[in-house]
Amino acid sequence: MDLGATPSGCVCGQAALTAQRERLVPHALGDVIEIGFGRGENLPYYDAVRTTRITGIEPSASARRKAARVVGKTAIPVELVDARAEDLPAADASVDTVVMTYTLCTVQDPQAALAEIRRVLKPEGRLLFCEHGAAPDASLSRWQRRWEPVWKLFNGGCHLTRPIDQLIEEAGFRIEQIDTGYVPCTPKIVAFDYLGSARPG
Repeated sequence: MDLGATPSGCVCGQAALTAQRERLVPHALGDVIEIGFGRGENLPYYDAVRTTRITGIEPSASARRKAARVVGKTAIPVELVDARAEDLPAADASVDTVVMTYTLCTVQDPQAALAEIRRVLKPEGRLLFCEHGAAPDASLSRWQRRWEPVWKLFNGGCHLTRPIDQLIEEAGFRIEQIDTGYVPCTPKIVAFDYLGSARPG
């Protein structure tokens, strides 16, 4: 799996996050579950030839209503489901790909969510992830810890300090590829991204 180029320094703000999605999502194939479907931000980047169907997990009714407006514009069958990452409506070992972008930061119980993802993935299935999280720089890490309580209050429970790669490995996944680094022109405390793929260990 070739993740493509990292967004360059001239790509800023929302465009940089869009570039990250565009690098990751086309690698999804088969029967897909997307965790935190939101308003369908990832939908334009799925490959209609490789993707059979998408189940969009989204607990927000408002987000599902907005997503419904774009779902009809894709050739891929999409089902929007009111559910949480910690309790996925899928049978064991039934899903080819799980896609998760900028979602694990707000999940209440990331360990339970990752355990559910591992449960529903086929043995040869793949988790595709792009998440912001704990920065490796000591000084910035201190600022992330200081700001996190306030940040969560005003940003939907978003955590700044979750070590994404560690959480994925602790859940029993084998990371097969990962690209980490700062996304340009975003607030520094949320700029460190983990983008990659993992398979059930």
